[in-house]
Amino acid sequence: MSYLITLEGVEGSGKSTLINYVKDFLEYRGKSIVVTREPGGIDIAEQIRSVILDKKNTKMDGRTEALLYAAARRQHLVEKIIPSLNEDKIVLCDRFIDSSLAYQGYARGLGIDEVLSINEFAIGNFMPNLTLYLDLDPEVGLSRIRKNKEREVNRLDLEEMNFHNKVKEGYEEVLVKFPNRIVRIDANQEIENVFSEIKKVLIDKIMW
Repeated sequence: MSYLITLEGVEGSGKSTLINYVKDFLEYRGKSIVVTREPGGIDIAEQIRSVILDKKNTKMDGRTEALLYAAARRQHLVEKIIPSLNEDKIVLCDRFIDSSLAYQGYARGLGIDEVLSINEFAIGNFMPNLTLYLDLDPEVGLSRIRKNKEREVNRLDLEEMNFHNKVKEGYEEVLVKFPNRIVRIDANQEIENVFSEIKKVLIDKIMW
């Protein structure tokens, strides 16, 4: 049975690490897994990603940003996600539509419903089956990024603290909007404890 699971959260919330934990956990139980990310996942979307996150592109307008994310998402969906789901695989995606709603819709002030409308044009009614929201204090997340010398620092990492706080507020709004799909995970804990919470959700939701 196919399934799309997305991981969401502020910068430095541990998505990239935890997505591999989830992959190993599900593969051990005999599931066929595809791991991907947004923006990106396939060549065209990765090219768009490089434009969005380039530190030189400081003049990028909020609507331009939202439209680029939606365009990358559309191509990623039709070229990789849907074909993988049609092969009865579980797709694990590092960010998806909820990032656009929290970052561009709320933090950029474009409006969550307005950005949702852009994305509905891009992906139709297609939505994740389950979203794991890694709830973390933005200051803690940015501190983790600064300590991780191997992680690339992108344009969004360089935003003012107020922006990152608004992103978190945006996620809270999105959680209220989609309570049946999004599950809050306390990401302020040690990574093993965070994953323990995730495992309980996976067992409850998808371990058929």
